[in-house]
This record gives sequence, C-alpha cells and structure tokens, in this order.
Amino acid sequence: MNQYEIAVLYHPDLEVDLSKAEERVTKIVTDNGGKVVAADNWGKRKLAYSIKGNEHSVYVFYTVDLDPLNVAKVESTLNITSEVIRFLITKPDLKAKAKADALKQKKAEQAAKRGEVADDEDKEEDNE
Repeated sequence: MNQYEIAVLYHPDLEVDLSKAEERVTKIVTDNGGKVVAADNWGKRKLAYSIKGNEHSVYVFYTVDLDPLNVAKVESTLNITSEVIRFLITKPDLKAKAKADALKQKKAEQAAKRGEVADDEDKEEDNE
C-alpha cells in the first residue's frame, strides 16, 4: 500500500450538502482496496479559469492509502462521477515531508529558546 494525495474539485452547488459527495469518493477508494487516512476541506474557492461553466469549486484534499494497481480504477471511477468536476492523484514525497517537519520542529525549538532567554533577561532587569 502506497500513500497518495487526491485533490478533488466538487461542483460549487454541493457546498451546502457536501457530505454525500465526500462519502461517495470515500466509497470509491474503499471499494478499490484503499483507506482514507485524512480529509482536508478548503471550502469554496474561485477557479483560475472556468471548468465546465463553473467559476468556483469546493476544494477537498484526501490522504489515501491505496494499492498502486488500483489507482487507475479510482481514476476511471472519478472521471464519471457527476459531483467531481476535476481531480488530481499524486504520490507525495514522504522524505521531503519528513525533512520539512523536522525543520519546522527545530525552528519551533529555537523560537522557544529565544523566548526563554528574553524572559530571563526581563527577570534580571526587574531584579535591578
């Protein structure tokens, strides 16, 4: 099983009742032996260009564990799903992601140390 990211652009009219469309995409993935790990709903956004006569779309990003042999089946099913106006399936670079997370944690630790140093200096000034 490999990890994939699926970006789905839903029809803008589904903004009110998106749960059925999300369940349908989740069912497509699970029927093909996959598992939805996470879903991130960005809401309704303006498109860079008109797609199928729509100026806006609802963006939802899924993180999925899926067998590489079943990716084509998921793609073909999403192509004929009426709620989906566009989609993109990518395989994330997990090494780069881990490296970015480590760097982010390191920067947070450095910021915390700077905050502690500033607090210590304030205490010394108060004591004088």
